[in-house]
Amino acid sequence: MANTIDWNPGKLMETSGAYWKGCALQAAVGLDIFSILADQKLAAEDVARKIKADTDGIKRLLEALAAMDLIEKDGSLYANSRAARKWLCRDSEAFMGYMILHHYQLIQSWCLLDQAVRDGRPKGPDLSFDDPKWRENFLMGMFNTGMLTAPLVARTLDLKGREYLLDLGGGPGTYSIYFCLENPGLRADIFDLPTSEPFAWKSIERFGLGGRIGFVGGDYNSDDLPSGYDVVWISHIFHSMGPEGCRMLLEKAGKALADDGMLAIHDFILNDQQSGPLFPALFSLNMLLRTENGRSYSQSELAALMQESGFRDIERLEFCGPNDSGIMIARK
Repeated sequence: MANTIDWNPGKLMETSGAYWKGCALQAAVGLDIFSILADQKLAAEDVARKIKADTDGIKRLLEALAAMDLIEKDGSLYANSRAARKWLCRDSEAFMGYMILHHYQLIQSWCLLDQAVRDGRPKGPDLSFDDPKWRENFLMGMFNTGMLTAPLVARTLDLKGREYLLDLGGGPGTYSIYFCLENPGLRADIFDLPTSEPFAWKSIERFGLGGRIGFVGGDYNSDDLPSGYDVVWISHIFHSMGPEGCRMLLEKAGKALADDGMLAIHDFILNDQQSGPLFPALFSLNMLLRTENGRSYSQSELAALMQESGFRDIERLEFCGPNDSGIMIARK
């Protein structure tokens, strides 16, 4: 495969220091700078006063954000760019800050990547659903990214004639919501940990779908799934598991499906050479850092797991999400 990137000293330095921009963005979201600016122009002193921060530090951060075209500077005053107002202010329906804060929570692990590669073990702080802030940033971060992807997925996955969908590990329910919006005759259940339920209902009620979407609390690792569904949707779950975990989940999905039911898997899928795309390859490193057995899988690996578990008519849909996610379907 021919190289497509012109690697040179400048490009290497840009890549090595790319975390500087990420950290500046994460700090600004964490400090709520974009929300404070909202629709007004403020001096650095005003921003610093509102968040009880050092004026010089805030001024340097605002200038870095201006250099990144996230902030617009007019003399000594600072204002949100159009993109920052849309994506980075908490009062915006398109707010992406939760996922950005989730990335911040992962930084300590990524700093230990060399150690994880040496011994093949997760590294960094023990982040889990027991931490309310981690749980909020993770689940609402999934909602952030799902809002970008779910409308595209719902238009791609043909659910005509399907009546009852199980959204396995569905978290805040973003995909269930858009599947139901796209298919008026469809009902759905979200199956996830009980701690996810308040976030799911918040999303469901926002779209007025409380009569068509339900929530079933449980742990798919240890609990049986409800049954009688003609679709089981599994989005971004397989990458958290090793092959044995995937087989276990596929067996449970098969039992949850009625005869001729559809299985649909959405994940970051590597090519069969496992040399790309870039995001799935990097995400596999993230799973090395954060899980015991998780990783990205190639299309052929997923197809083999599905076939071993008794599924047939396996195919990859012509779909590519914003981060190179893909969809594979099969029938029971």
